[in-house]
Amino acid sequence: MVTLLAGTLLPPLDFFIVNLAIPSIQDDLGGGDILGQQIVAGYAATYAVTLTLGGRLGDLYGRRRAFLIGIVGFVLASLICGSAGAPWLLLAGRILQGLTAALMAPQSLALIRASLDGRDQTIALGFHGATLGLAAVIGQSLGGLLVTADVWGLGWRAIFLINLPVAALALLGSLFLRDRHTRGVERLDWVGAVLLFGGLAGIVIPLVEGRALDWPWWCFVLVVAAVILLRKFWRYESSLGGDRRGGRVMPLVPPGAVTAPGVRIALVAVALFYSIAAFFLIFSEHEQTVGRTPLQASLDILPLGIGFLIGPLTVPYLVRVMGRRIAALGLCLETIGFLAFAGLAAAFEHTAWTAAPLALIGFGQGLALPALIRLTVTHIPRAFAGLASGLVNATLQISAALSVAIVGGLFYTAAGTYGSTAAITAVSILIAALLFGSALLSQRAERVPAVDTLSKALSVR
Repeated sequence: MVTLLAGTLLPPLDFFIVNLAIPSIQDDLGGGDILGQQIVAGYAATYAVTLTLGGRLGDLYGRRRAFLIGIVGFVLASLICGSAGAPWLLLAGRILQGLTAALMAPQSLALIRASLDGRDQTIALGFHGATLGLAAVIGQSLGGLLVTADVWGLGWRAIFLINLPVAALALLGSLFLRDRHTRGVERLDWVGAVLLFGGLAGIVIPLVEGRALDWPWWCFVLVVAAVILLRKFWRYESSLGGDRRGGRVMPLVPPGAVTAPGVRIALVAVALFYSIAAFFLIFSEHEQTVGRTPLQASLDILPLGIGFLIGPLTVPYLVRVMGRRIAALGLCLETIGFLAFAGLAAAFEHTAWTAAPLALIGFGQGLALPALIRLTVTHIPRAFAGLASGLVNATLQISAALSVAIVGGLFYTAAGTYGSTAAITAVSILIAALLFGSALLSQRAERVPAVDTLSKALSVR
C-alpha cells in the first residue's frame, strides 16, 4: 500500500505544486506569462488525455510492469524539469511527466481493485482517495514553502527534485508488488487509442489554454473536431464489441464496461464532485488580493488538508452506521462547508474563522472521494480494473479543467466587476450547488446493482 500510495501521490502533487513557483520560474528562465501557462497546460493536457490508455495498457500487459515503467519515466522527467536551463527543456520534461504519470497513476487503483476484497478493499480505497485529495492541498502549501525556503539554493527547482525520494521509495517497493495479471493474447486497440487521444485532446487543450488566451477561434474548432472524433471512437469500439477479432484485439474501452448499470451516473457524480478543483486556485488569488502573502495563503488552506486527512480514517466506523451512504454524507458536509465559507467571506472578507468551514470541506471531501471511486470501480468488472482506474482519473482531470475554465472564469469575471470578496462568495455558493447535485447522483448510483462479471459487462449495450 505504501508503494501504491506513493504512485498515487506524485501525479496530482506535480499538478498543484507548480502554481506558486511560476513567477520564480519566469524570472529565472524568461518566457513571460506564456511559459507559465504552458508549464501547467503541457502537464495537465498530456496527463488527462492519456490516462485511459495508461490504464488499459496495465490491463493488457501487466499492471506491475506498467507501474514500474511509469515510475522510472517519471523520475527521468522530474530530473529534466529540475535541471532545465531553457524553457523548451522544461516544457519537454513536463510533457514527459504527464505521459509517465498517466501510465503510473491508474495502476495504483487497478491493483487495489484487482487484489483486495471486502473490508481490505474499502480501507485501501479510503487511503487511496485520501492521498489523491491531500496531494492537492499539500501541493499548494509545499510549493510556496519550497520556493520561499530556497532549499540548498535550488529555488523553484526543488519542487521537481522533491519527487525523487518519493519515487525512489515507490521504485523499491514496486519490486515486491504482486500482480495476479496473466497476459492474454489481446493486442492494444491502436485505432481506438488514436481516436480517443484526439477527441480528449480537442476538449482538454481548449479548457486548459482557452481562458488565458481569451478564447481564440481555434479553441472552438478543436471542440467541434473533438465531438466528431469521440463519436467515431464510440462507433468503432461498438463495432468491435465483445468480439476479439480472432482473439487478438480487445476494444480500448469496451462499451459494455462503460454502459454497465450505475457507471455513467457514478462518473457524472465524480465529475460534479471535482468542481472543487477551481477553489484551490481562486482561494489563493483571493487571499493575495486581500493582502495575504503566497506563504500565508498556502498556510491558510491547511485546515482543508487536515480535515481531508481525518475524513477517510473515520470511514470504517461510519460505514457501520451509514452503510453505503458515505459519499452522499461527505458531499452534503462539503455543501454545508462551502455555504458557511461563503457567509464568512461575505461578512469579514478575511477571518481566521474560515478555518472551521475549510476543515469541514476537507473532512467531507475525505469521505466522498474514496466512496465515489469505490462506487465507480465496483460497477466495472475486475478484468477492466485498469480501464476503471483510467476512467475515474480521467474524469477527475477533465472535470478539474472544466472547473478551472468555467468556475474560475466566473470568479475572474465577477472579481473584475464586483471585487474579489463578492466573486469568491458567489463561486462558493455555485460549488455548493454542484456538490449537492453530486450527492443526489451518488445516491442513485448506490441503488444500482453492480455488474460483477466480464461476460455481463460485454453484453450490455
